[in-house]
Amino acid sequence: MNRYRRSTFALELGMIAVALVIAFPVYVLINLAVRAPSDTSSPLRPTTSPTLSNFTDAWRDGALGGALGNSLLVTTASVLIVLAVSALAAYPLARVKKNWSRGTFALIMLGLILPFQLATLPLYQTMRDLGLLGQAWALILFYSGLQVPFTTFLYVGFIRGLPRDFEDAALIDGCGYWQAFRHVVFPMLRPITVTALVLNAVFVWNDFFTPLLYLSGSGQQTMPVAVAGFVGQYVSEWNLIFAALLISVIPILLVYFALQRSIINGFAGGLKG
Repeated sequence: MNRYRRSTFALELGMIAVALVIAFPVYVLINLAVRAPSDTSSPLRPTTSPTLSNFTDAWRDGALGGALGNSLLVTTASVLIVLAVSALAAYPLARVKKNWSRGTFALIMLGLILPFQLATLPLYQTMRDLGLLGQAWALILFYSGLQVPFTTFLYVGFIRGLPRDFEDAALIDGCGYWQAFRHVVFPMLRPITVTALVLNAVFVWNDFFTPLLYLSGSGQQTMPVAVAGFVGQYVSEWNLIFAALLISVIPILLVYFALQRSIINGFAGGLKG
């Protein structure tokens, strides 16, 4: 039998401490999101008379409905494009053992090394010349190109750890490479696909700089930019800011909690590979 030792007790205390550190900002977020504007007491003091009017005021004053729709559109389209392109590119890169495959993979991995900030001005000029400034497609194209190297890296590592027996059997039975990938390989990529989906979705959803740059001056905005609109030079409506933050966090949290088991399997499968 495993005995309860001092080391176990110390480990439990450490885990409780880490949980409290993580839960503290969440407590402050929720506490201030339901606090009345007239209450100017310490953010640490529990709100005695919570109100939900902050959420309706933030939704109306910040035009969060349109911002939420834009964020959903940009995130969904970008992630789907990234997953499709990366999965299709990773399959031959992981299975073909030739010089062109290694060279192409190394070229794609350069996208992980070079910071995208170096290309901010040329990319902005390109979007302007294409007439995409102020449109959601500018963000979709940007995120699709930015996240493909990272996602391809995840897929290649996972595919290299998969046995070739099933796809070889499909090829012997008369399937082409596309059919083998679609019907045999891609279903086995579900754990890493879900992991890449969540990682990319969190990045795209929370990005502030790119929407501010490409959608500036237009009537469109994403959730991070809409939340920042409550912060002014002289007046900051903190109760609305935290209410808007809570609204913006909920969709991505729902996606994470719905897929968390597959995310853990994806990380575990990647480590085994």
